[in-house]
Amino acid sequence: MKSFSAATRQSNIQAMKQQKFDLAIIGGGITGAGVARDAASRGMKVALIEANDFAFGTSSRSSKLVHGGYRYLENLEFGLVFEALSERRLLFSMAPHLVHPLRFIFPIYEDSRLGMNKMGLGMLLYDTLALFETPQMHERLGPSTTLSRLPFLRDQGLVGSYAYSDAYMDDDRLVVETLRSATDWGALCANYTKAVGARFEGDQVKAIDCEDLESGERFEIQAQHFVSTVGPWTDRVGQSLLGTWQKLMRPSKGIHLTLPRDRVPVSSAVVMGADKQKRIVFLIPRHEMVIVGTTDTDFPDDPGEVCTKKEDVRYLLRILDEYFPGAKLTEGDVISSYAGVRPLVHDDSLSESGTSREHLIHHDERNVTFVTGGKYTTYRHMSEQAVDAVLGFFSIEDRVRFARNRTKEPLNPLVTLEAYWKNERLVPRYQAQTGIGYEQIKLLLDRHGLEAEQLMEIYLNLAETPDPWERYWQAEALFAMENTMCLHLADFYLRRSPLFLADRGRGAKFLSCLNATFATQYGWNDAKQKEERDRLMAHVRRELAWMESIPVFE
Repeated sequence: MKSFSAATRQSNIQAMKQQKFDLAIIGGGITGAGVARDAASRGMKVALIEANDFAFGTSSRSSKLVHGGYRYLENLEFGLVFEALSERRLLFSMAPHLVHPLRFIFPIYEDSRLGMNKMGLGMLLYDTLALFETPQMHERLGPSTTLSRLPFLRDQGLVGSYAYSDAYMDDDRLVVETLRSATDWGALCANYTKAVGARFEGDQVKAIDCEDLESGERFEIQAQHFVSTVGPWTDRVGQSLLGTWQKLMRPSKGIHLTLPRDRVPVSSAVVMGADKQKRIVFLIPRHEMVIVGTTDTDFPDDPGEVCTKKEDVRYLLRILDEYFPGAKLTEGDVISSYAGVRPLVHDDSLSESGTSREHLIHHDERNVTFVTGGKYTTYRHMSEQAVDAVLGFFSIEDRVRFARNRTKEPLNPLVTLEAYWKNERLVPRYQAQTGIGYEQIKLLLDRHGLEAEQLMEIYLNLAETPDPWERYWQAEALFAMENTMCLHLADFYLRRSPLFLADRGRGAKFLSCLNATFATQYGWNDAKQKEERDRLMAHVRRELAWMESIPVFE
């Protein structure tokens, strides 16, 4: 794949100043990345800018699942579920290093809103909508089998459970891989580049004014059409760029907790009924941690300021205690938390959880299309529909020329499904080279596929360290700077690596060596290193302020 580094960003910005594009995209989350990849694969000239880091917002703060959305069947959203299950099947082959099958167990109790028979019909419908192309068909489990699979699960009133298959993913990395794929097809992408205004000719937007937030330089991007893919910032960006604006969004806050997996030793994800409504909470095993979430509450404030509150934590721990009383979990068991804002489309639903997850493609007559809402799982199809719709504003010749995309191909040409499974043979070699355990090497392959070879080359060229993990994370950081446009220390800690979410010390012991690694690569002086550390600390302290007495990067 082409380089996707800080140097790439600089050359892209220079090219953005000089060219006119078919499509200019504002927003570098999964929707923007998907639109950029789809359009570029058709041969369109594409520019994409993101005001923060790629996947800064909702796209790195999800439940990290690729799923059909079983609970949407209750809302009779059969089309949404069918679409999601079809896209799930595609993602297994498009990104086998990032999307992995996962078994889910849905316990049923005497007082559950849905009984075993009704749940069984739903499971049959779920597998049917997947056209029976699922990693494993659903199965009905009795109480004893359920308890054998889920240690600490409450047995009082347990009727049984259903097991079914969906998938988990690496959400922020899926965004970056999608952008890298778009770049291979010619798209120009730049993070930390903000749209600060629009230039009109008559009542039509013909260019957007941009600011490079790294250098402070202002420049203009001209395009035939503009697409906003900023998720929960849709209303704010619409009003900022266009002035008059009608509300489209009903943003909803969702938080997640991460805990050590040995405190809740499950091998399958667990679906927990959060209340007598239709809301559910997942318990999701991820290597050495589990993720618990999510909440669902209206959030009308700035999405950039969202953070976890103590009442959010207590709510999720209360549900965990209801289902796993034997685990005796407390706030002190929590490794980390993260909060995000869902870009739900405004409607007349009475509750946040009842708001539809279907997406919206809104054409503003001033030459800007807004794409928002939807599910992570369906981003590819949503992007395809968005570009198809945008082509309605192009000439007949262009519509014919740009009619076909190539988005069902693998995101990374080095990582096909066949190549990914063959990569298993590399595990013993990497273990011998690094001294790192089997599960950790598997995590490396899950994240990088065959590009793990490049990462290992970087690792072997670094000086040995007393702790092999210090050397490993230095190699990961260097790889991220060269291949993922990772500009800041916080970008690496919070998105490019699992340190903040999964490491019991939240990666604190690696902070100094990683800051030095970035400094060497980017030529930072002492003042800049302090600025980068402070930038990371500000996020950590804001997000984990609810912990109060728990040390945070002391």
